Amino acid sequence: METQPSAKLSENHQETPIFINPSLSLSPMGCGTWAWGNRLLWGYDETMDQTLQQVFNLAVSQGVILFDTGDSYGTGKLNGRSESLLGKFAQAYQGPNQDKICLATKLAAYPWRWTRQAMVKAGKASAKRLGRNIDLVQMHWPTANYAPWQEGPLLDGLGDLYEQGLVKGVGLSNYGPKRLKQVYEKFAARNIPIVTLQVQYSLLSTYPVTELGLKEVCDQLGIQLIAYSPLALGLLTGNYTEQGPFPKGLRGIFFRQMLPKIRPLLDGLKAIALTRQKTMAQVAINWCICQGFIPIPGAKTVQQMEQNLGALGWRLSEGEMTELDRLTERVEKKMIQNSFQTQ
Repeated sequence: METQPSAKLSENHQETPIFINPSLSLSPMGCGTWAWGNRLLWGYDETMDQTLQQVFNLAVSQGVILFDTGDSYGTGKLNGRSESLLGKFAQAYQGPNQDKICLATKLAAYPWRWTRQAMVKAGKASAKRLGRNIDLVQMHWPTANYAPWQEGPLLDGLGDLYEQGLVKGVGLSNYGPKRLKQVYEKFAARNIPIVTLQVQYSLLSTYPVTELGLKEVCDQLGIQLIAYSPLALGLLTGNYTEQGPFPKGLRGIFFRQMLPKIRPLLDGLKAIALTRQKTMAQVAINWCICQGFIPIPGAKTVQQMEQNLGALGWRLSEGEMTELDRLTERVEKKMIQNSFQTQ
């Protein structure tokens, strides 16, 4: 296992919040909570809950106020577990930034959800698990690639949640520029702004920007980009080598395939991290921030959150960004794109 500089927690990581509207502000980095309830990929069990509360408390106290979840997060009978935990943690937390916490959830386009009323019902169910109204509600994925007839009513339902005052903002996930513009116009006709777009984005997944051109479109439309999986499921942390050890389960199989193909990028990332006295993960997250995204890395332990926080309060130089971009372009194998991602 590669050694990394210690992830020291400085006195204050807080940066200027990103104001979406007077009632909704986001932090320059958020926290993704896919793992909070997911047994299959992330090995969750209920004994982790106390630690996850500590992770939540540390994040909020340091100005990380955006928590991203989804009503499908949680394996099997634990579906919705992530939302329930976030609601519990938010209610229990008392400290700095208590009144600024932003709970963002994504509503799944399940095949049995095909009316606008079903989407409103789903939003109310999520709010019940969160113990409060949703701050930012998002369409988890578009159905345009396989059931285009389903998507219109679901988007109408998202708009209804906003018009009924049940959410502060509306966002999308896994949309490309062509479909994004169509939905933007659909919502604009109802005077409903799209405030965020979430896509898979990291040093190993530049497709949304380099091939789809999403950054220019979102800048033009005033939409803030959010980067999910900014550490590529952990590949960019520097914690794993071709010799192992590997994560358990499906991630381990994937890592065995990927690691030999991305060695030059990891070496370059490590060199910058050592020069900066940062970890590789902190450099990878900071790269996303410098690209104009809000990254939402996950964290299951206090140590992981401390490391994520170390990505704040500084910026990579233009030369470092150029070098990372060069190495990224030469990577033999990149992350598989989400099958729901549209053009």
